[in-house]
Amino acid sequence: MTTLKRAKRTVMALAALTFCSGSSFAEKIELTAEDGKTAQMVASMVASRHINHPQIDDALSEKLLKRYIEVWDPQKLYFLQSDIDEFSTEKTSLDDKILKGDVQFAVKVFERFKLRMGERSEKIGALIDADHDFSVEEEITRDADELPWASTEEELTERWRKRIKFDLVMLKLDKTDLADARKRLHTRYHTNKVFMDQTESHEVLELYLSSMTHCLDPHSSYMSPQTLQDFEIQMRLKLEGIGARLKYEDGYTVVEEVIQGGAAAADGRLTKGDKIIGVSSDAVSEFVDVVEMKLTKVVDKIRGKKGTKVKLQVMKEGGGIEEYELTRTEVKITEDEVRGKVIDSAEWIPGQKARVGVLRIPSFYRDFQGASQGGDFKSTSKDIKLVLDEFKKQQVDVLIVDLRWNGGGALQEAIEVSGLFIPRGNVVQVKEPGDNVQAFEDEDPEVYWRKPMIVVCNRFSASASEIFAGAIKDYKRGIVVGDRTTHGKGTVQNVVPVANRFSLLAQDRGALKLTISKFYRVNGESTQTKGVTSDLVLPSLLNHRDIGEDSLDNALEFDRITAAEYSQYSSNVTDALVGQLKSRSEKRVEGDKDFAQINKLIARYNERKNDKTISLNESVLRAEEEELKQEQKEEEEAVKQANGVSAKDDIFPNDFYNKELVNITTDYLELLTSMQSAKK
Repeated sequence: MTTLKRAKRTVMALAALTFCSGSSFAEKIELTAEDGKTAQMVASMVASRHINHPQIDDALSEKLLKRYIEVWDPQKLYFLQSDIDEFSTEKTSLDDKILKGDVQFAVKVFERFKLRMGERSEKIGALIDADHDFSVEEEITRDADELPWASTEEELTERWRKRIKFDLVMLKLDKTDLADARKRLHTRYHTNKVFMDQTESHEVLELYLSSMTHCLDPHSSYMSPQTLQDFEIQMRLKLEGIGARLKYEDGYTVVEEVIQGGAAAADGRLTKGDKIIGVSSDAVSEFVDVVEMKLTKVVDKIRGKKGTKVKLQVMKEGGGIEEYELTRTEVKITEDEVRGKVIDSAEWIPGQKARVGVLRIPSFYRDFQGASQGGDFKSTSKDIKLVLDEFKKQQVDVLIVDLRWNGGGALQEAIEVSGLFIPRGNVVQVKEPGDNVQAFEDEDPEVYWRKPMIVVCNRFSASASEIFAGAIKDYKRGIVVGDRTTHGKGTVQNVVPVANRFSLLAQDRGALKLTISKFYRVNGESTQTKGVTSDLVLPSLLNHRDIGEDSLDNALEFDRITAAEYSQYSSNVTDALVGQLKSRSEKRVEGDKDFAQINKLIARYNERKNDKTISLNESVLRAEEEELKQEQKEEEEAVKQANGVSAKDDIFPNDFYNKELVNITTDYLELLTSMQSAKK
């Protein structure tokens, strides 16, 4: 491309930045009569199919009003009390309107929020550039629930002054100089407004209807056709596109990774750091400028059916602009696949000789469409068998099943995976609406893995993970190790199309992910809010954070039902054995400097946990910097693992926590060997 064309492209990008920064011309969102019909159908399905058969009434309307407002302004930084008063005149009428197909309240709140954001933009910029005294003793309220809505513009401006000051001081603590910190904040708040201007009607409807379903329980939600497509990709672990992981950065769609096996990798020209600035979805039409376009929109333009072409306009990291035409292919998402690793324990722990197999299960995935069509299809249980086959070849002595950050997935996969480790028998019980209880069993009498095993969980191990961990514990098949308990999600959701998606005449109205039942362990206990408790608990900050099901709004309650019929696998897991393992582990942990640091952070976190304010004094915050960074690091790592970001790295690195897991595992193997020898 010529220098003149590159210069023209740069001017166009700058023009886009200038236009968006002061844009008040974004199209107004409109929800149609068809959107209203979708809302009617969703309300009808909720009332008839949700486990509690809720009434769409005034009580639900009041909850919906509060929740939907908080969706847009959770920190109470934009709306005024006068806005809330105006919205509240409809607090008992939203139910009636939805039942009649009227969803205009969703638009009213969104458009008011967009208006307030536009009014606030210039004032935010002035506050970013203003002089701030970071030595003054003042505070900002930690939890917005403790704040009333601002009554006046002056009160809101003061709230924003403190918020901007907090943003600046946090960037300074991260070793960012003040000038760069100001630049970054300008970009951040500018981007927020740009994205808000790009909000589409289906997103507003989805947030509104999901606000209604979230008033019933935390996991029921409405998925627009666009969100449903992403959900199905996640379950199938494959998509059709070019095979590139993208991120949004400073107004650009940036290539974060080129996925092996995809079209981009085969072509070889697109590389990490490249910026996609234009897309021609059919490789024939003119390029659509995607500078400052929301990432989801850019991805939607690049994705397409296998065999079709797409053309990209790319600003290379090393300079220059190039155009690439690619043919879309089917891309397998391998980062969320089951993976295995064999460890020689002697290399980790001198004197301990055992071959330890680590089985990492990031989620319980299943290609339901492929399964319904017969033949080969992607599933967790199939992939686990492949890993276990390899472990058998490598003569693995003992198994670690790692379920940390596994948020669940398909119920059927949880049952089938559990069946790989126990004889034929009940795995989980499910209570349907009307209190009808059905036990689901592993019908395969074969035990695919018979050697000892432990299961590692944390507070992010949820749903299907808890079914598996609960079955292993109830059958006394292995030891559960990790955080105090798992997440505590004991409900089952079913994804049901709002309309018949397979009819040629039916409009695609997305789907409803609805809580239709609760699951229970074979011992009769629900995992709801309580989770599956660990036999051995290791120190972790996650143990002390409000991140479990019991901390979520409108979570269903814990209860018990009658135990199902089941026979324990063996007598190898006894209170005495667990006691010995616990004693040995506690002794090691007590003398470990890394665990000592974790305990120190826990103590500091518990001291600060009930603080209702945060100091804006730089020196005060700096004194806490290391503790805060350590806490944030663990939390960020949890989020990364939950999203599969670090799956390409070592699935089980040799760190102090994993080393203790290997210690526990080899202790378990040793004690079992001694028990079996004593019986002989």
